[in-house]
Amino acid sequence: MSNPDQRQRLLFDDLAIRGELVGLEQTYQDVLKQHPYPKPLQQLLGEFMAAVTLLSNTLKFEGILSLQARGAGQARLVMAEIQNQEQLRAIAQYNDDFVDSGAMLGEGTLAITIDPKVGKRYQGIVSLRDHGLAAALEDYFLQSEQIRTRIWLAADGKRASGMLLQALPGSASQSSLEADADGWDRVTQLAATITDAELLELDNESMLYRLFHEEVVRTYPPTDVWFQCTCSRERSANAVYSLGIESAREVIAQDGVVQVDCQFCHAKYNFNQDDVEQLFADANKHLN
Repeated sequence: MSNPDQRQRLLFDDLAIRGELVGLEQTYQDVLKQHPYPKPLQQLLGEFMAAVTLLSNTLKFEGILSLQARGAGQARLVMAEIQNQEQLRAIAQYNDDFVDSGAMLGEGTLAITIDPKVGKRYQGIVSLRDHGLAAALEDYFLQSEQIRTRIWLAADGKRASGMLLQALPGSASQSSLEADADGWDRVTQLAATITDAELLELDNESMLYRLFHEEVVRTYPPTDVWFQCTCSRERSANAVYSLGIESAREVIAQDGVVQVDCQFCHAKYNFNQDDVEQLFADANKHLN
């Protein structure tokens, strides 16, 4: 497969084209073991994880990038998130009457959310159509960024992989494209010959030789990715605060604590009466 639990950047030296390869194995399994997902949903979740990892290196920032789909199919919600281009987590929710042969997402929307540590939060939304996640993301780049992009994704419940090719924007890139007007079509047609099995089984070097041995492709050192949940007691405290103090007191009166459960990793954060009173007291100090 593509180098497991790594993403790798590549550049076509004689063309205005960049690329990304990603392979996930242990990271993918660490996500799947959190919930007993049906097989088709495992595959879809793997595609989302590969896709968000591919996209993370197209956006140079520290922070969180997420893909979240809501559709009319059997998967009510699918979300994959990567922090600082390294730390992955993902989750899915599905109908109680789930059947393997049904449509996974169907008609719906895909939200691409960028939440940088510095700067403003941004969200782009694109329609989901029957031809899949990769095509929806290609539409997003073309409509929102005016950047030609092709994406290939594959997952089988054990491994997940992806490849992205993108025309570089800017005047220098435009000159290169004009120098080889057929370059984009040639490279993307070659890439389109990749099969899901090859995407999952070939290592990066073998895959690039198989597809582009007549092109000049420069590869960069791969970067590791891994499963890590971004939940914390501080973020859970924000959820408690959003309840309001009266509602939080009512929960404590009934249950003894306010418990915040992380759906991604099953971590539980408990807040007793003293914790809640202190939380709202501290918040009021900051407001005054």
